[in-house]
Amino acid sequence: MIVVFVMAAVLWGTGAAMGTPKQARLIMIGLLYIGVLAIHVILPQGHPLREGLGSSPALWLLIGALAVLVLVYRQGLMWIRARSNPVAFDPPARKETFADVELERAARHIVLREIGGAGQRRLKESKVLVIGAGGLGSPALMYLGAAGIGTLGIIDDDLVENTNLQRQIIHTDDRIGMPKVFSAELALKAQNPFLSVKTYNRKLDVDIAETLFAEYDLVLDGTDGFDTRALSNRAAVATGTPLVWAAISQWDGQIGVYDPSVEGPCYACVYPEPPADGLSNTCVEAGVAGPLPGVIGSMMAVEAIKLLVGTGSTLSGSMLIYDGLYADTRKITFARRADCKVCKV
Repeated sequence: MIVVFVMAAVLWGTGAAMGTPKQARLIMIGLLYIGVLAIHVILPQGHPLREGLGSSPALWLLIGALAVLVLVYRQGLMWIRARSNPVAFDPPARKETFADVELERAARHIVLREIGGAGQRRLKESKVLVIGAGGLGSPALMYLGAAGIGTLGIIDDDLVENTNLQRQIIHTDDRIGMPKVFSAELALKAQNPFLSVKTYNRKLDVDIAETLFAEYDLVLDGTDGFDTRALSNRAAVATGTPLVWAAISQWDGQIGVYDPSVEGPCYACVYPEPPADGLSNTCVEAGVAGPLPGVIGSMMAVEAIKLLVGTGSTLSGSMLIYDGLYADTRKITFARRADCKVCKV
């Protein structure tokens, strides 16, 4: 029996050293456990291998039952955590050197004249908050994580549902029912184990918005409601944090940037009042083409990288409108409103 426990420890330790996600390591140990039970079922009583594993499957079944209880207890804690909606604010991430594998992974960025080694360093030292781990948040998070952003914060109070999987590519079928922030964390860590992920399993509200925004260098708003977008804009203006916002519906998407460093218009300059009833529908009400969030969410990631690195021209002071149905794009420029109730001097 000791040999089995040693093998399990070796699997866990080796997986941890290689950066294998916990879920994959648990699966490997689970397969080892199934193999032990299979030996007890297949081999006859008195067989040396069976005797070496305890001669009876009773003890192993007891161990399995205890493991199930531990998993149930852990899920219970996650449920309590989801209900209590904690928010933890962490100190700024310390600067770290690049591992060799990180340099190799970032090679295509480093050879870009507009990013280079210095720009990649800035990405690694940056902290980005993404509001919403849904249609827009999914591609934005995945591309920012892959790009080498040092710290990604995710705030969302929803659970993964089957209807999400048509477009929210960061989630998987086996994570239906899991809080989206934890599902997104699993996907991000599997893609980039060097990434630090901060999860806030709750809704963004006025009590925490400004404090939370102040912890980050940049915020992306991928939510689908006017009230949350308006709150994000107020918090961004109050804290001087650049904000990339976007919206999608059916076949259409729009994206813009509020960057305090260039004194352009804020979201409230463009949308000072909520839309009238019936003029703005959510994806649930109006539907959405599956790849559309990928198009606009990827644009959000591009704008974020340009803002963090300090290169190119961003969508600050303008809005890009994409019509996926008729393959058309147009760009509208806005000026700051003198009577804006949010960003007026």
